[in-house]
Amino acid sequence: MEKETKKKGRGRKIIRGLLITLAILIALGVAYTMHMHYDIEPHEFYDVETMKSEGREAAASSVVYMTKDISPASLQKMYETLGSPAGGKVAIKLSTGEAGNPNYLDPNLIKDLVQSVDGTIIECNTAYSGSKRAETAMHMQVVEDHGFTAIADVDIMDKDGYMVIPVEGGKNLKENWVGKDLADYDYVIVLTHFKGHPMGGFGGALKNISIGIASSEGKTRIHTGGLFSKPPIDLGAMITNQDIFTESMAEAAKSVYDYEDHGKKMIFISVMNRMSVDCDCVSSPAEVDMHDIGILASTDPVALDQACIDLVFRAADGGSLQNRILEKNGLHILTHAEDIGFGNRAYELIDTDTEELADAGDH
Repeated sequence: MEKETKKKGRGRKIIRGLLITLAILIALGVAYTMHMHYDIEPHEFYDVETMKSEGREAAASSVVYMTKDISPASLQKMYETLGSPAGGKVAIKLSTGEAGNPNYLDPNLIKDLVQSVDGTIIECNTAYSGSKRAETAMHMQVVEDHGFTAIADVDIMDKDGYMVIPVEGGKNLKENWVGKDLADYDYVIVLTHFKGHPMGGFGGALKNISIGIASSEGKTRIHTGGLFSKPPIDLGAMITNQDIFTESMAEAAKSVYDYEDHGKKMIFISVMNRMSVDCDCVSSPAEVDMHDIGILASTDPVALDQACIDLVFRAADGGSLQNRILEKNGLHILTHAEDIGFGNRAYELIDTDTEELADAGDH
C-alpha cells in the first residue's frame, strides 16, 4: 500500500512538472508572438501634387530628380544636376553583390561617373551565414569577379576594424559601429541599386548607408536593435521585432548623414533596374518580374527612397515588389526617419527628360 501511494505521488509530481513546463512554454510563446508582432503600414503617395489633391499637408518637402534613361551619360547628368560637386578624397558607396547574384549595378554603367571624381568604391564585410563576403579576402575576390576592381580602387572599410559614431535622437541605438576607414574620405556619393529585400522589404539609399556602411559588428547591432554585436545576425534577427530592425536602420542612416556634416558631404543616386524582390546580397535571388524605371537623385535619402517606392506602387507590373515591401513593413523605416527629424517623405519629383524642366539644376 505504501509503495503504491509513493508511486502515485511520483506520478502526480511528474504530471505537475509537465503542466508547469507546458505553461511556461505557452507563456514564452505568447510573449514571443506579442514581441514579434508589427502592424503593416499602408502605402500612401508622398509627391506634393498627390498630397495636395488629397488634402494632406506637408510640413516640408525635398526635391528628387529623375530620368528614365539608364545610361552612363544619364548617371553623370544626375550627379551634375544635384549641383554638389564632390571634392577631396571621394568614396562611392554601393553594393558589389553577393557571389552568384546577377543584379548588382553594372560596372560599365557606373565607370564614367566613378572615374570622373577619381572615386574609391567602399564596402564593409557582411554579417550573415553563408556569405562569401564575410571576410575581407573572400569579399575582395567577389568584388574582383564582379568587375569592380577593373574600374576603381575598392576599400573594405572594416578590414582593420570599426569606429563608433553617435546616434542623435535614436530610440534603439545610441551609437553606430561603422567601417573604420570611413574617416579617410572627404565626400560620399551614395550609389544605390534600388530593389526588394527579404528582411527589410526594400533596399534603398537608407539601407545603403546604414547596413552598408556598418562594420560586420555594426550590422549585427542594427539587425538586433543594439542587443547583439557578434556576427552572424541569424539568431539575433530571429528574436528582434521587425519594427525595431527598420527603426535601427533609420537611426544608423541618420548617424552617418550627421557624421558627413549633416549631409553636406553626401549625395544620393538610385538606379531602378533589374528589381528583384530580393536584394543584391542574395546569391540566388527571385527572378526580376517588373520593368526598369530609371535613375533618381536627391540630397535627401528619405525623399529619394519614398519616390522610388511610389514609382514601384504606380507600376502595373510592380505587384511582387509592392507585396514584399508591405509584408515586411518596409515603409516603417521612412516613418521613423521623419519621426527622429531625418529627411522628408514629401517630395517634388522633377523629370529632367522634359524640355520645360531642362534647367532642373536651378531648383
